[in-house]
Amino acid sequence: MRKFLLLVVLQIVFFSCSNLKQTNENQRIPSLKLISSLEIPYDEPFQNTKIGGLSGIDYDAKQDLYYLISDDRAVFNDSRFYTAKIHLVENKLKSIDFQTVTTLKNEAGKGYDNWNTSPNTSADPEDIRFNPKKNSLIWSSEGARVLSADKLVLQNPAINFMDLNGIFLNTVTIPENLKMQKQEAGPRNNGTLEGITFDKKYKTIYTNIEEPLFEDDNSATIEKGGLVRFYKFNEKTKKNTAQYAYTLEPIAHEANPKNAFAVNGISAIQYYKKNQLLVVERSYSTGTQACTIKIFLCNLKKATNVKKYASLKNKNFKIASKKLLLNMDDLGIFIDNIEGLTFGPKLSNGNQSLLFVSDNNFSDKQKTQLLVFELVN
Repeated sequence: MRKFLLLVVLQIVFFSCSNLKQTNENQRIPSLKLISSLEIPYDEPFQNTKIGGLSGIDYDAKQDLYYLISDDRAVFNDSRFYTAKIHLVENKLKSIDFQTVTTLKNEAGKGYDNWNTSPNTSADPEDIRFNPKKNSLIWSSEGARVLSADKLVLQNPAINFMDLNGIFLNTVTIPENLKMQKQEAGPRNNGTLEGITFDKKYKTIYTNIEEPLFEDDNSATIEKGGLVRFYKFNEKTKKNTAQYAYTLEPIAHEANPKNAFAVNGISAIQYYKKNQLLVVERSYSTGTQACTIKIFLCNLKKATNVKKYASLKNKNFKIASKKLLLNMDDLGIFIDNIEGLTFGPKLSNGNQSLLFVSDNNFSDKQKTQLLVFELVN
């Protein structure tokens, strides 16, 4: 009888544990609800600079302060980042007040050169993140691969560490497959490091390439997506510890004319929970003014570490899983070139806010937008 009772108890415990594991693996998928938006006027001046090209944003909760980086390659003004106060009153965006502008410095302590005159010593800033543990910042530069009759540029992408005054502190050691090459291997031009994000403890840095490496896959088409990689770095050692494969969606709309430029890639990421990232896929096609922006919840838990794979072609591995949270086309409003996102303050109902910023490419035909969403679990 005791053996029978013990067996029953063990079965109940096993069943309960199995259910718990299943529940944890099938957590509720959050939803995103647009609650407010704001547009920054074209060429808005601030301290002798043009506000534009905003390609990354992060939030310092303690100071209620935002960091925004511009992807100006020192063509209009110095390569730079801004700080700003974003006033969210009763869950509505009231205003954005820029506080400071700071020049990004290279290892020599000088500002980066102008892309048009000295491309090999310029920078292409893409994202920025604040580290409250060290009261410092990291930022990504996309690098360049230009092989033309009048210009040869092979500039590697980078993730740099800097203090709050823009002074260079350190850089990560990029793996070989992120180095620009003359032959069609490694990263594509304008398709390398885009988003960066810390994990919860600020011990790990995640980053992504926007488009597939030449050796991994073709760029996305209207019929098929492509395989890109996420990269994981140790914040202390600055070394790459893992790489994961992720499948892009196909291009959302056919270009007009048919063979004109069209692209889909990852423009931003945000750490969500352990092994989980919010991923922004941005699709643009010539002839369509707006971008198609899709937000996915990506899970790296069961994905294979493909760091040792020179190519992803003809290999057996598990890709990162993804679930669609939002297609911004469904909002029924114009959405431009979203390139940055960050968690903001808690809303009045206790839910988390999520802010997005768009890059207007310093064009009067595009918009610098701030969008605030409520994250509903």
